[in-house]
Parts: sequence; structure tokens; C-alpha cells
Amino acid sequence: MPAERSSPTLAALAHLTHTDPVQLQGADAPHLLTYLAAVPDPRAIRGRRHPLVAILGLTAAAVLAGARSIAAIAEWAADSPQPVRAALGARQQAPGCFAVPAEATIRRTLGRLDPDAVAGAIGAWLAEQQRPGWMGSRRRAVAVDGKTLRGAHPPDGDGRPVHLLAAMDHATRQVLAQRQVGGAPEEVPAFAPLLAPLDLAGVVVTADALQTHPEAAEFLVGVKQAHYLLVVKANQPTLLARCARLPWHLVPVADRTRDRGHGRVEHRTLKAVSVNEFGFPHAARSSRSPASGATCTPTGGRP
Repeated sequence: MPAERSSPTLAALAHLTHTDPVQLQGADAPHLLTYLAAVPDPRAIRGRRHPLVAILGLTAAAVLAGARSIAAIAEWAADSPQPVRAALGARQQAPGCFAVPAEATIRRTLGRLDPDAVAGAIGAWLAEQQRPGWMGSRRRAVAVDGKTLRGAHPPDGDGRPVHLLAAMDHATRQVLAQRQVGGAPEEVPAFAPLLAPLDLAGVVVTADALQTHPEAAEFLVGVKQAHYLLVVKANQPTLLARCARLPWHLVPVADRTRDRGHGRVEHRTLKAVSVNEFGFPHAARSSRSPASGATCTPTGGRP
């Protein structure tokens, strides 16, 4: 990725790259510009030549088309036909002629936007595309994970790269919500605010061991009416010991997998057992999938 992808806003828009444009062409799908219009404009009212929604619309369309840098976005916008410019809210400067912002304008504007607001608008739009029942009888699952963006540094930051906490649909890989945090330690307090705007009723939320806390389980089940699948490791020693004491030798194998990657081959077996009063909120089942090391996974949710 070019170094100029240093804008956290461009990083927030980048999760559109996981979206299939064909899937989002339904005539009754809510228009992306409606959601982007809710993003606050940090620019002074005087001197605005291009509407913010047009800049964001052109940027989002360019990212969907494969642009991965601000220069590529500006080039895509300059080459876009007039009907596309009109549909994306570009300023009309003459009959049938719509102007697009220059690269410098796009760069300055994206650099001043709130990346969380942009990510929230796009995540809300993507969530609307998932109509009820589109997956048939399969239960929907959402993964929460944090990643550091290599080469992305906020212009007014302390030199540390941008770290994002995101919620992604397991099946479509669509990023439904995303927040910029200060690093892995800040992922825990950002967990609930990240998921708060999403409709998670009946959804299985998965997360790594960093989020395995009673507060997260209570929030998912009690507030969001969701289910959870959390990993237990040494950061929860008491819970890990409870998992280890379960009679796994008496539990039949439910599944076996063989994966190759990172220079090694992993053979995994999956076992699952129901639990009651396990000392973790709403835990209903524990599963074990050992490979190089054993991890236990409490699952819980509404009955």
C-alpha cells in the first residue's frame, strides 16, 4: 500500500474493498449518499466548492473500483463520466457538466474528517444490505478483531500506526462497524461502543481472548440479545482451569480439520459439551479445539 494512505479516514473507507459491488446494486438498496450525508463537515462554510457528500461518494466509489491511494482516487474521479459524477452528488458547474475535486482537496478533506463517523456511516449502509433471511437457515455471525495498519500514521499523532477495532460479517466479510483505538489495550473498552449501533439480535459474535470478560458477555446477551463465542486463554486463568477440568476424554469428537499455512500443518479436533453454572455470564457450552496449544471456548446467549 502506498505510504500516502496515511489518512485514518481513507483507512475507514478501505473496508469497502471487502464488498462485492454486484451484491450492492439492488434497486431498493438504501443509497450510500444518504448515510454519508450524516458525516459532519469540518470545513468552514465559506469557501466550500465541493459538497462533502460528493467528495465521500467519489472516494467510496473509487475504493470500490479498486483505488488504494488518494492519488488513485483523484485519478478515478477525474476520469469518471458525467452521469456518474451527477449520481454521486458532484457540483454542477454548467448544464450537463459536473466538477470533481482535485487531489489536494480530497487529501485535505479526508485528513480532517472523523474516521469513526465515516466508518459508522459505511457500516450502517453495509448492514442494511443484509436483508433478513438472505442466508437461509444459517445463523449470522459477526467477528470482532483489532488490527494495526502498517504504514498508516495519523498526521497529528505520536508516530504510532493506526490501530482499528472492527466488526466484520463472517460470511460476506463486510465491515459493519469500525473504530480507531490507541492500540490493543484500548480494544476492550471500545468493544461495547463499537457494537452498540448494530442490530445483533440472534447473531453469534466471536472475539479473541482479549475480549473474554464478564462485562462483554453481559453486554452481548443482556443488551444486544446476541450469542457469543469467546476464546479462553491465560488472561482468564480461573475460567481456563474450569475448562481444563471438564471430562474431555469422555466427549466425542464433533469435527476434524487439517490446515496448512505459516510454514506448518495443523490438525485440529473439535469437542463441545454443555455446561451449567460455569462461573461466566450466560455460558451454555464449552468447546475445545487443540492444535499446537489447547484453548477452550465458552459459548452463550439467549435460550
